[in-house]
Amino acid sequence: MARQKKLRRGIYLLPTLFTIGNLLCGFTAIVMSFRGDLRRAAIFIIVAGVLDLLDGRIARMTGTTSEFGSEFDSLADIVSFGVSPAMLAYAWVLEPFGRVGWLVSFMFVVCAAMRLARYNIQAHPGEKRHFVGLSSPVAAGSMAAVAFAFPETPVTGEPAALLLLLLIPTLALLMVSRFRYRSFKDIGLRDRRSYMYVLPLAVMMVGILIWPRWVMLGIAVVYLVSAPVMATTRLFSRTESDRDISSESAR
Repeated sequence: MARQKKLRRGIYLLPTLFTIGNLLCGFTAIVMSFRGDLRRAAIFIIVAGVLDLLDGRIARMTGTTSEFGSEFDSLADIVSFGVSPAMLAYAWVLEPFGRVGWLVSFMFVVCAAMRLARYNIQAHPGEKRHFVGLSSPVAAGSMAAVAFAFPETPVTGEPAALLLLLLIPTLALLMVSRFRYRSFKDIGLRDRRSYMYVLPLAVMMVGILIWPRWVMLGIAVVYLVSAPVMATTRLFSRTESDRDISSESAR
């Protein structure tokens, strides 16, 4: 009986340990950004995103979800996916821009906090297929993927520096946008159709192991543009259908 209680307690602690690992990676990324080791900072942010994905999955699989775990996870996320990528961006690109760079970095933190707050109050168990707005772990991971691919600080005034200066507020605004991003939470290994996702996932994992710099960057770019492209496609198709209805009624 005592052994079962200890086992049950250990199962309850497991998701919390993953959340602590997420928080540790976020804090370590901040330290690495201070030291100027931008590539390692980017790696720690990406690892934090993986741990954040696992802690929720494990909590749901083991039936150990709790209000404390949800709140603790959100507080860890604001460090790992709000403050940490903002510090990386500031040390990597924004510091030479002075006050503008400071404000852009702070803008990312504010939007990440707003995104997490909106997710907490709008969390609905029935909605699994999409996120409203870019999730903060993906925004942080996308910035980390770009920093991992191009860790050298660009010279102020060059096109690369201006592009990166625009990238950071773009990620921030995507987090608080109304674009619907695919969440992939509805995909489970017990689903009969899960085999359809095994091969693409295996190809991505092998690609990351062989060409981590370019594969992670490619995945980030494709995912970032997916929601705006789909929204634009739906808008044009709706406009075309409205035109067809108008022409039919005119006849």
